[in-house]
Amino acid sequence: MTIPENIAPLEGIRVLELGNYIAAPTAGRLLADFGAEVIKIERPHTGDELRNWRLHAGTTSMLYRTINRNKKSMVVDLRTEEGRRIVLELVKQSDIVLENFRPGTLEKWGLGPAELDAANPGIIVTRISAFGQTGPLSARPGFAAVAEAYGGFRELVGDPDRPPVRVGVSIGDSIAGLYAAFGAVMMLFARERDQGVHRSPLDHRIIDVALNEAMLSVMESLVPDYSAYGVRRERTGGRMEGIAPSNAYVCSDGASIVVAGNGDSIFRRYMTVINRQDLAEDPTLQSNAERWARRDMLDEAIGEWTAQHTATNALALLEEAGVPSGPIYTAADIVDDDQYRARNMIQRFDVSTGAETLPDVAFPGITPVIGAASLPIRNLGPDLGADTHRILVDLLGRTPDEATNIITRTGMETVGAPK
Repeated sequence: MTIPENIAPLEGIRVLELGNYIAAPTAGRLLADFGAEVIKIERPHTGDELRNWRLHAGTTSMLYRTINRNKKSMVVDLRTEEGRRIVLELVKQSDIVLENFRPGTLEKWGLGPAELDAANPGIIVTRISAFGQTGPLSARPGFAAVAEAYGGFRELVGDPDRPPVRVGVSIGDSIAGLYAAFGAVMMLFARERDQGVHRSPLDHRIIDVALNEAMLSVMESLVPDYSAYGVRRERTGGRMEGIAPSNAYVCSDGASIVVAGNGDSIFRRYMTVINRQDLAEDPTLQSNAERWARRDMLDEAIGEWTAQHTATNALALLEEAGVPSGPIYTAADIVDDDQYRARNMIQRFDVSTGAETLPDVAFPGITPVIGAASLPIRNLGPDLGADTHRILVDLLGRTPDEATNIITRTGMETVGAPK
């Protein structure tokens, strides 16, 4: 496998990340993955609270190491005047500021968009919040769980005879982070395009991402179908509304597989594989709408077939017939998969928990792929304040002794300061 080297389309771009948890740090991770220098500002003593989420050992979780890879960590107390001065000095030398505080928080600290723009005219300010910076709900706090409910997503997750459930990841935060990174790169492109012509006004350089709107944006035709026809989507479990047959099925060995046989020509091949030629040729099953109306009967027929085969055997027969299907992977399956391995999508590191170093830990690679395989991860999420001293000296022009004095005086605990 050839692993691409030195591919960094965002090299030379500096990002100041003022975010905690997952949303803004996800945006920062995406920018860092492709070469941007991302300086993550963390509070003294505790740092980003994500360091303690899903903490199985030590002081720094694998979740933090994953979401904050390829970044630098600097400890600054944004609530102090000295912290504010340091941030504004960094803003002068940055291209993008990322934040996901509750609306009004940065303004209260004297670090709102107007102050950032005064420090660096042309700065791109990317803001993520529960409901956006404007509107009657803008001042309300809220995590992705709440936003997923407001965006219509939660209503569709789960089985129809049970209350809505949550998917197993913070999908609202991750999708908002994708939009934030896209918005930031979009403004970088506009800046490059308009260079020497004019500078976009400040309100055009504020990227305002709301978690609930990020979720609404992926709800496909949920709203138009209701508005046009009065159709209310319902939870369908493992199915997808209006698409059949597409579901998960239990095999003879107890494993489940997913089969998506809903294309018209695929359906006929699918039914032939399960020895139901009568269904393949049934004139009332030749469109998705017709199949959806008889989805229970189809799922029963498919389930009877899978119950007679192991998952491996069923998948082999379906693949031979060109029917889209696959196993339901666990983490163990993912790290052992040849496809992921071929594209460098599992990368291994010795990693510190803060208490011990664990060898050969697998981490997900960088998406999207450039040059046939994932770019290599440069570093995992850094220890708290690992780069504070270096940034004060190399970027902000303090002497080593001045940097040490600032760290000591302000309580900016850091593992990066010289002893």
